[in-house]
Amino acid sequence: MLFSEVIGQESIKQKLRLTIAEKRISHAQLFYGTEGVGCLPLALAYAQYINCLNRTETDSCGKCSSCKKYNKLIHPDLHFVFPVVKTDTEKKPVSDKFISKWRELVLENPYFTLHDWYSKIQVEKKQGGIFEAESEKIIKKLSLKPFESEYKTMIIWRPEKMNRFTANKLLKLIEEPPPKTLIFLVANQLENILPTILSRTFQIKVPPVNDTYLIEALTKRGNSNINEVKDIVRISEGSITQAIQNIDKSEEDSFNFNNLQTLMRLAFKLKVEAALKWVEEMSFLPREKQKSFLLNGLRILRENFAFKYNLPEIQYMSKTEKDWAAKFSIFINEKNIEQFNKEFNLAHYHIERNANSKIVFFDLVLKVSILLKK
Repeated sequence: MLFSEVIGQESIKQKLRLTIAEKRISHAQLFYGTEGVGCLPLALAYAQYINCLNRTETDSCGKCSSCKKYNKLIHPDLHFVFPVVKTDTEKKPVSDKFISKWRELVLENPYFTLHDWYSKIQVEKKQGGIFEAESEKIIKKLSLKPFESEYKTMIIWRPEKMNRFTANKLLKLIEEPPPKTLIFLVANQLENILPTILSRTFQIKVPPVNDTYLIEALTKRGNSNINEVKDIVRISEGSITQAIQNIDKSEEDSFNFNNLQTLMRLAFKLKVEAALKWVEEMSFLPREKQKSFLLNGLRILRENFAFKYNLPEIQYMSKTEKDWAAKFSIFINEKNIEQFNKEFNLAHYHIERNANSKIVFFDLVLKVSILLKK
């Protein structure tokens, strides 16, 4: 991937280029930021630039033998680790088992989410992870000398999905890797990574994409209505992933919004039979979709609070959401917004950790019922 293909992030690109010009490439680097800001694309472009045979001052050539292999993600010195799932037939899964699907998804769109990845390998109903068997593979691969390039590079996507055993086993490798070895970690949630891992990496915080670059990217996709594009960019919070989902009016966003409306209606009237039916339906969803619903609900409740108190500078709602807020925001106030935030985050935490989803969502209905009357 070329730096020119990474949307925005010009300041980060320049800093990465300087590390090569000044010969101070850190052996273990952590790219982190919210989904859709470009952490993985930056790591890919950086790795390709480091190993390009004819790089310019600003980018890889894209034409040398190294770049051609990087462009297809098949360079022998480029390795990937990412969350996988255990199945009845595969008790010790490793990334290599899924590498073909991984390459397909990255080449289709490097700004994908964890849910996109699980959908690609058709395991939406299971929780992925980076398991013990993976650590042995990583150590073995990185113990070898580079095959073609000056450096061998391993990109670990979503290291927060490592179990504790795997993370601890890789500590020494991350601190003191073999010569000419680079380890790039790409993360969204630092709080879920062991502090001992964080302390051994050079951290690069990737900020939200500047609105100007988002507008340009969406326009290039064929979205010619500039006013519509600007509205979409406004509610996307600097995430190209979120912007694309919004511009495509994804079914998932509509589904989440409709279910939030249903939850609020059922909780307000507290019709137990109808609430139980809704809980049953939600419990059958894949866990990633359940978590998506909770996070989206949390965002909309926050927006309703800003709407009620006339704070347009921090509102990021679509027209449909804003129309609903005009009626619903009267139920959101300074007495309950913090508690709403706590309950939705707690439900998300429990779903993340494989709690019984029926209990989680029924409990949420009851808590919301109480909060709406505060």
